[in-house]
Amino acid sequence: MNRRTWTLALAASLSATLAAPSFADEPTRLRILSYNIHHGEGMDGKLDLERIAGVIKSVDPHVVALQEVDRGVARTQGVDEPGELARLTGMTPIFERNIVFQGGDYGNAVLTRLPVTAWRNVHVPSHYVGEQRGALVIELTAPDAEKTQIRFMATHIDYRGDDAERMDSVNKLEEVAREHPERPTLLVGDLNSLPDSRVMKAFGENWTRTDSSPLPTFPADKPDRQIDYVLVRPAPRWKVVESRVLDEPVASDHRPLLVVLELVD
Repeated sequence: MNRRTWTLALAASLSATLAAPSFADEPTRLRILSYNIHHGEGMDGKLDLERIAGVIKSVDPHVVALQEVDRGVARTQGVDEPGELARLTGMTPIFERNIVFQGGDYGNAVLTRLPVTAWRNVHVPSHYVGEQRGALVIELTAPDAEKTQIRFMATHIDYRGDDAERMDSVNKLEEVAREHPERPTLLVGDLNSLPDSRVMKAFGENWTRTDSSPLPTFPADKPDRQIDYVLVRPAPRWKVVESRVLDEPVASDHRPLLVVLELVD
């Protein structure tokens, strides 16, 4: 290559580089999945973690909130479900027991591709002996140039007709979120509440739903109600790109909820 040809090639390369969009200028998108996996047992009565993992992998999420997860429990053959799902999906697992059940642990889990800087389990108020519930509170690092810290709260609250425990859970989760009021925060999971319920109206005082109209998630075979949600705060830090329920009627008794978000500066 002579000098003139080399100079022209360099100029063309620089021009293409300057014209190409900068990664730093692109919005940071996060793919969030909420999935009550019913300890891996499907509507067909089969225990199948590979099936659950396949559902998760099909949408390539950054973070997954899982509810009704067993570890070392008799009904699920003593399997370490968080560890096995992590192996099957290639994600990092975080699990915390809320109750001891059939010789093992039962609680919430999170699978993540994002770096974890800290985490803890927070128990919400319990009105029933043996039915302790909680929230995994995880500090994550967003995949943006600024390495923004995000708080991810994964929970599963009470289901009974009397909503008193759920209302107490709203207050406890609000207390936790207010520890860092300016930090981009997500509350993800099975809230066992209908969109027009008193509980969701209470959440709505400080959280923003990522669905503009109800997205039925339960029961999986013929969903007719939404009880699974992704909530965000502060609202100006988030833009909803997509929110939909996956068409999966068998793997669990819930359908998974996928939300794609952009992190706003």
